[in-house]
Amino acid sequence: MSVKVFAPAHITGFFSIENNENPLKNGSCGAGFLLDSGVETTIKDSNKFKINVNQGSDIVINEVLKYFDVEESFKIVQDIQVPIGAGFGTSAASALSLSIALNEFLEKGLSLTECGQIAHKVEVALGGGLGDVIAQTGKGLVLRTRPGAPGVGEIKSFEENLFIATKTFGEIDTASVIGDEEYKRIISANGHECLNDFKRNSTIENFLRLSYDFSVKTNLMTDEVQSLTDIFNSSSDILGSSMAMLGNTVFAFAFTEDAFKDLDIKNLNIHQLYNKGIVYDKAQL
Repeated sequence: MSVKVFAPAHITGFFSIENNENPLKNGSCGAGFLLDSGVETTIKDSNKFKINVNQGSDIVINEVLKYFDVEESFKIVQDIQVPIGAGFGTSAASALSLSIALNEFLEKGLSLTECGQIAHKVEVALGGGLGDVIAQTGKGLVLRTRPGAPGVGEIKSFEENLFIATKTFGEIDTASVIGDEEYKRIISANGHECLNDFKRNSTIENFLRLSYDFSVKTNLMTDEVQSLTDIFNSSSDILGSSMAMLGNTVFAFAFTEDAFKDLDIKNLNIHQLYNKGIVYDKAQL
């Protein structure tokens, strides 16, 4: 038997930190978007237990496995299609896709919400993104209006046909930022302002404007990111550009792929906004 599950990458534009002692209520509010690249987890029969990850470590996988009573031998393969530690929500996509795949493969009978809650608790335990998991259960542009795990928090999705370019300059340690009290105060104050503004005017253009303002006002934008966002934002064919939260990564939106190709920027990755939701299949081998 084989089970394959895809969870999309999620990039946050702006957010507020909403800590709670209950891990299911611990999270964030804000807005971000999903990419057509992410993490694909495959579980298949094997005579030995094996883990194969194409980049990074197996820390997330081992944390998820603690929630499942595993007696069978099988092979876990994870294809992480975007940079890790760079604001793409890869640990959340890893935990979510694996939770769903294990549930299907082991026939545990859990709901998608319950699998999402496992993934969210793993994110909280490892100090990862506090809003990525619930966002990854949505589609397109995702507004997080209540913090917490799936089934606890609340989201609203906006589906659009858009191209997104990204370029990564390196990693940012998410835990070091969301665990710093001064950063938390500045982030949450600006995040709440952006959230209220976006609720009043929920357009792509406003999301991009607010994301840029948030990255500048919180002083999180690096010089490398600033230089590239300036180039994007000076082009009439680009809808807007900002920094991934939290990662040393630039993102920009456009209606066409050619809008990015015409700029001739090296090492630019072009994606599409992902409007499909979680995708998984189960096959008898």
